[in-house]
Amino acid sequence: MTQVTDHGGGVRSIRVPIPDNPLGTTLVHLVDTDLGPVLIDTGWDDPASWDALAAGLTACGVSVAEVHGVVITHHHPDHHGLSGKVREASGAWIAMHALDTAIVRRTRENRPDRWFSYMADKLASSGAPEEHVALLRAARTARLSTGLPPFAPALPDREIVPGELLDLAGRRLRAIWTPGHTPGHVCLHLEETHPAALPGNGRLFSGDHLLPKITPHIGLYEDPDDATVADPLGDYLDALERVGRLNPAEVLPAHQHAFTDAPGRVRELLAHHEDRLTGLLALLSTPLTSWQLAERMEWNRPWDQIPFTSRNIAVSEAEAHVRRLVKLGRAEAVTGSDPVTYVAL
Repeated sequence: MTQVTDHGGGVRSIRVPIPDNPLGTTLVHLVDTDLGPVLIDTGWDDPASWDALAAGLTACGVSVAEVHGVVITHHHPDHHGLSGKVREASGAWIAMHALDTAIVRRTRENRPDRWFSYMADKLASSGAPEEHVALLRAARTARLSTGLPPFAPALPDREIVPGELLDLAGRRLRAIWTPGHTPGHVCLHLEETHPAALPGNGRLFSGDHLLPKITPHIGLYEDPDDATVADPLGDYLDALERVGRLNPAEVLPAHQHAFTDAPGRVRELLAHHEDRLTGLLALLSTPLTSWQLAERMEWNRPWDQIPFTSRNIAVSEAEAHVRRLVKLGRAEAVTGSDPVTYVAL
């Protein structure tokens, strides 16, 4: 597979591998500016990923040391992981939406044992069986016994403000706030004529918000210090509609490949989630916990073949969907249930 793709108009993408992940690669986009190259995302913090990023930049005729800035679509490690190393090598600034910067700061400040305890309590309240929660407690013990330093992703030094143009000399790149996958996820609209004169409004760097063949994970916004009952799926669906109305000529996502017809893809994703919500309502004809819902939902493999970590993600997605149903008045929590069960109305 070609590592570097030239999209024209001073925009290229570099495939950076994600270790042990079915997604395979992150598409790190390079945008030429009058003050030097700017990266949109950086890829996973792994030696092979770093080597691939450096080699890709070399193939584009630049070096890591020449990178002027880094714009992060969201805080996940396959996007933000190498940002600190790029900044160390080049002096580049790093920009991120304030809500995801807050998550980065919390990740750096929280003790690992607090996070593991929080997640164990969340899983128990979702109805996870004790043998599953015990695996998380065992992982906590193993993690603490290693003496490894806490995970410390790079703190950004610039804020991405939704609706505003980023400070990129000679380019018009506007931030579009698209929460759902993370609270501070942003897409970036390049408000310039498409180099191949495709119909539509410029190009959209869509991060994980809009992908050509898969749907991004929409789970809970986990924060041990915030008891707010958020609606991440509602956030995501609202942001999808905004992006569809934008009607970019081409979408440059962070995974898979570039594509056109963003409004058509948005319609597919809206229909997918409505179908999933309808399916959950049928399941909730009898009260179920979030764990029981996840067991019964359709995934890319049978539940008994889904590994431990992926089950945690699946339960988070199930709860995000049931929260949406509750907010729409189509389901409710059963009073007094422990763990909490939900039922259709």
